[in-house]
Formats: sequence, C-alpha cells, structure tokens
Amino acid sequence: MNDLLQTYLNEIENSSVHEAMQYSLLAGGKRIRPKLLYHVLEGYNVSKEIGDPFACAIEMIHTYSLIHDDLPAMDNDDFRRGNLTCHKQFDEATAILAGDGLLTYAFGLCTQSNEDAPKVLQCIYILSKMAGASGMIYGQVLDIEAEGKDDLSFEDVKKIHKYKTGCLLTAPLLIGCILADRNEDYDRWEKIGYQLGLAFQIQDDVMDVTLSPEEFGKSTSDIENNKLSSVSLLGIEKASEMMNQLYDECIEMIKEIQFFNSQAIIQEIEQIRGRKL
Repeated sequence: MNDLLQTYLNEIENSSVHEAMQYSLLAGGKRIRPKLLYHVLEGYNVSKEIGDPFACAIEMIHTYSLIHDDLPAMDNDDFRRGNLTCHKQFDEATAILAGDGLLTYAFGLCTQSNEDAPKVLQCIYILSKMAGASGMIYGQVLDIEAEGKDDLSFEDVKKIHKYKTGCLLTAPLLIGCILADRNEDYDRWEKIGYQLGLAFQIQDDVMDVTLSPEEFGKSTSDIENNKLSSVSLLGIEKASEMMNQLYDECIEMIKEIQFFNSQAIIQEIEQIRGRKL
C-alpha cells in the first residue's frame, strides 16, 4: 500500500506541504479502510486493482482528518501513530495545508479510475457524503459540542461515533459494493459499516483508559478534554461486552450475504477486534 501511495504522492510538486503530506500519510497505520474495500472486492471475486484509486483516496482522507483532529484548535495532540503529530513535526500552517492537500488530491485520484463513469461518480458521491458535513465532519462537530457536557446519554455518544468514526469505515464497504456491481447488497453493507464503526470506537474508548499513550500510539486526549465516552457512561466491562457483541453481529451479517466469500473480511474484522495499538 505504501508503494502505491508513494507513487501517487510523486505526482505532487515538491514543497514543505508535500513533505508534510508524505510524513503523515506514510507514518504507518493499519490501512484498515483500504483493506476493507479490497476485501469486499475479493469477496465478490472482482479484481482488487480496480479499487486502487479509491483505496488510496480513502486513506488520504482518513489521514487528513487525523492531521486536522490533532491541531490545537481541535484535540491538541502531540503524538499520532507513535510519532510527532504533523503540526509538531512542521508547524500549524503547514499541517493545515497538508490536510487540505490530501483531501483535495483524494478526489482527483478517484477520477483516475478506469471504471464506467456512472460507477465512478457514485463512488465519489459516497466518499464526499461520508467524509463531509453530513458525515465525518458532522460527527466531529457533534464531538466538539459535547465537550464538557455531563448530561449526554449513550444514544448521544452513539450518534457521535456513527458519524465521526462509522462513516469513513462504511465508505469503503459501499464503494466496494458499487465497483462489484452488487447494488442489491448496498443497504446491508451500510448497516454493517455503521455497526463496525460503533464497535471500533467503543474499542478505542476502552483502549483510551486501559493503555498508556505509548502503548496506544497516540495521546489519550479524550480524557484530558473531559469528553464523555462509552466507557465513562457504561464502564469498561459493559463497554467491552457491547463491543464484542457488535463485532459478532457484523460478522453474522456478512456471512448472510449471498454469493460472497466472507473469509478474508471476517479475518480482517477479527484482527481489528484484537488490535492493541
């Protein structure tokens, strides 16, 4: 994946912003979102290569969101993936522009797809909706507005998780479904994606209080920012139980999809469930 991302990055003019984009994009990470897209295509016995532009676009959008999320105006984090955050390695202005550059370039990458134009347009629409002001950004707004509040319910926290985390985990599943010409499975993949996002974020909440920043690979800023989470509302034991139940339900829903080889994506979900960093 890094080689492919590097190839695309090489098309960009050299500058301090290019350096910052490369620093954050190639800093590591598990590439969960691109893998999910590839696993959907694989499960439908479709060539994984047709997903390359979209897989890289999703990873670029995810990285941009992390760069901006770490800024002092947001979570004010110093470390990400065990390294200095982009604004600490460079400066705030360069970090903002690096995020802007990754987001903008991501949509240009999607247009490089050789698939039929209607499918490409639908995939671009999915990506823009899931990453934009009705998706991930909406979740970020809800998260910011929730800071310091002590009267939120678990339903409020679930709504934040659905948009802030779930949307960008749902996007690769939906894009894979479209590229594989399996529109009839679209609603099921959407439900799986949001369920997976909730499980993923509850797991992050648990890790936020059970792991040190060094073990977690990033600052545990949610505690410092006094954010309510599934753990603060449910407790570690109940939150962990709910997380595992959600992962199990995702797996069962995937197994029920007709004419789909679910082995690889289920294995990926189990690896996500077992992540420590």
